[in-house]
Amino acid sequence: MSSADYSARHLSVLEGLEAVRKRPGMYIGSTDSRGLMHCLWEIIDNSVDEALGGHGNAISVVLHKDESVSVHDRARGIPVDVEPKTGLSGVEVVFTKLHAGGKFGSGSYAASGGLHGVGASVVNALSERLDVEVDRDGKTWAMSFHRGEPGIFDDRGGEPTPDAPFTPFTAGSELRVVGKVAKNVTGTRIRYWADRQIFTKGASFQTDELLDRVRQTAFLVPDLRLDITDERPAEPTHETFHFEGGIGEFVDHLAADGPVTDTWRMTGSGTFTETVPVLQDNGHMIPTELTRECFVDIALRWGTGYDTVFKSFVNIISTPKGGTHQAGFEQGLLKFLRAEAEKNSRRLKLGNDKLEKDDILAGLTAVLTVRLPEPQFEGQTKEILGTPAVRNIVSQVISKAMADKFASTKRDDKTQTALVLDKVVSEMKSRISARAHKETQRRKNALESSSLPAKLVDCRSNDVANSELFIVEGDSALGTAKLARDSEYQALLPIRGKILNVQKASLTDMLSNAECASIIQVIGAGSGRSFDLESARYGKVIIMSDADVDGAHIRTLLLTLFFRYMPEMIRDGRVYAAVPPLHRVVVMNPGSKPNETIYTYSEAELMGVLASLKKSGKKYQDPIQRYKGLGEMDADQLASTTMDRRFRTLRRVNEGDGEMAARVFELLMGNDVAPRKEFIIAGNGLDRDRIDV
Repeated sequence: MSSADYSARHLSVLEGLEAVRKRPGMYIGSTDSRGLMHCLWEIIDNSVDEALGGHGNAISVVLHKDESVSVHDRARGIPVDVEPKTGLSGVEVVFTKLHAGGKFGSGSYAASGGLHGVGASVVNALSERLDVEVDRDGKTWAMSFHRGEPGIFDDRGGEPTPDAPFTPFTAGSELRVVGKVAKNVTGTRIRYWADRQIFTKGASFQTDELLDRVRQTAFLVPDLRLDITDERPAEPTHETFHFEGGIGEFVDHLAADGPVTDTWRMTGSGTFTETVPVLQDNGHMIPTELTRECFVDIALRWGTGYDTVFKSFVNIISTPKGGTHQAGFEQGLLKFLRAEAEKNSRRLKLGNDKLEKDDILAGLTAVLTVRLPEPQFEGQTKEILGTPAVRNIVSQVISKAMADKFASTKRDDKTQTALVLDKVVSEMKSRISARAHKETQRRKNALESSSLPAKLVDCRSNDVANSELFIVEGDSALGTAKLARDSEYQALLPIRGKILNVQKASLTDMLSNAECASIIQVIGAGSGRSFDLESARYGKVIIMSDADVDGAHIRTLLLTLFFRYMPEMIRDGRVYAAVPPLHRVVVMNPGSKPNETIYTYSEAELMGVLASLKKSGKKYQDPIQRYKGLGEMDADQLASTTMDRRFRTLRRVNEGDGEMAARVFELLMGNDVAPRKEFIIAGNGLDRDRIDV
């Protein structure tokens, strides 16, 4: 549709803005930063809807120092001619009348994110000042508003500000001509200052949230260029997003784990009828049965991990709380995979168990988009799609596409579909095992039952906050630790060598590993989603391994177990690493004065101590004792250096950034070897001359 065809006659007017200022939460969800961002989305989404319709391919957003924001697009421009019913210009209708716009009457957009016709007018009502400029018909048209009321600000040649003197229009509104442009130049520029009478004091634009949403919009609308500038920091930042194509790339961007399948792209459509009130030329609303078409586009892939990343969109508007389209996706996928698993039940050793939703979603990264005219959302915030017919359409599209994929005779498709079935059935078996395992994980019962591992040397105290569990490397160290501990509040659990690397293993493999299962069982709070921090039997868990490379590796493996299956222990500051000494220096004192013992914890510290002793003329026993392991220490030495609260040093393990920690664990402990090799080579400073060959 050309600019000439898009005029004010498409705009339908219903009512004014007073209710918005009285009940802003009804329209934007809240009056904090979330509501402030929602206003910005309303303006940006209007420009994106134009791009979806093929009008304009560039949008720029600027966050100004004075907390205002401006959005500029190169689309058709808001209509500037007079809307016949109201006698107002199209610009004034759009910004001052609720339920007014080109989307409300299905006149100008086949599918759009806006549908109530309240977005721009709500933003205007909640703004202390809003300026709009429209390039159209060879001219630049301008209008300003103060809390929704049109008029003129007297900026006196300076920078525009909401504090400038304002004169409202009285007899009639004026859409001013402020410049000239070429005939083929069209677009809209909007700048507004949010009303601080409405929004809470701490509300501000969230740059990271803005960038994330703009990035996903660039993925969803191929060839659309979005420029974001933030002038608020001392050094302004600028980001540009432009992707050639599609939600397949979006899935590849979102997926953090290694692939089990390629990214599968699935498309389809379906029609449905619904009865909606349609506004007639005479002003009456007439119930009319309309045939709608819903287009479905899905991209998905399964990965080696166990987390689910799912994004759903309706006309490129994100629906973070799902709705009928997401329910249809899950319903269709579950129904199909259940049927496929039953067909292959003998190979998969399925038994009588059935797949559940969580089983098929484990390790799945998916993006679902649907396009339909006038979708029904729950509220203006558009977080949940409510159109009932969409459920069956999406379910049928995913079922048919998956059936085609599983029926494919291509070798890659056969391999990948078999791997998907193996993965989802493995998840089902893990879930069933975990449920049975959970029943044995509660502290009170565990204390009095015989289900605790026989090798656990428990403490006498029932005071959780004061109790400590030492995870000890090897049985030899256990013998020494038994004598060195305070049996009132210190418990010991020995492990044999290196436990399973759970970053690479499935939940089933982890639970079948004796050492991992023993640790989870002894802590008594469950694992994964069923973990209950309140049920943990110990206030501190202390990893006590040898001060060598193998000890460090064992400590890393144990921390991987805690991070993956008991992360709340780390976040609550309950996981520690003991710091045993490396050397024991006995300083010989003259006469009857007893010898002095000094423990050092690194080669550099030892060299410093020895240099200090030589400088002061003191003698020490030679050779210096070098501890190869905890088992070489006497009980009193282990107690005074590592276990006694009065003298020991502990390193608390914490999690500063969960997402960064997850990436580091995947790099160091995951399945992908190549990035780990690069990391080791880059960070180790390998020198051929230093290698002992």
